[in-house]
Amino acid sequence: MKRISTHILDLVYGKPASAVPVRLEKQTSGGDWRLLNSAHSDQDGRCTQLLPEDEDLSAGVYRLIFDTGSYFARQKVEALYPVVEVRFQAREDESHFHIPLLLSPNGYSTYRGS
Repeated sequence: MKRISTHILDLVYGKPASAVPVRLEKQTSGGDWRLLNSAHSDQDGRCTQLLPEDEDLSAGVYRLIFDTGSYFARQKVEALYPVVEVRFQAREDESHFHIPLLLSPNGYSTYRGS
């Protein structure tokens, strides 16, 4: 099964960041972005499958856009980054991307998970 997933962890509270709006987009050959899916992280901070069933995980540039501003507003915390955008490159024959986001009000980090 081809899959793109994410896991958002709030480093300040040491817990998953739930109800964070996340969008998955793919860059077209013309350089524009096409929305593939949108979701909210679950109670465990996860979006387990962002790639729609009818969408092939083809080679190209994808991006995850996290609405961190709305998450921090619910926490009543002022944050530096209202949006976090993570772009990544998919190559031929790759079938799974797990892109975790480690989040705090004044910074973030990401990596390719398993």
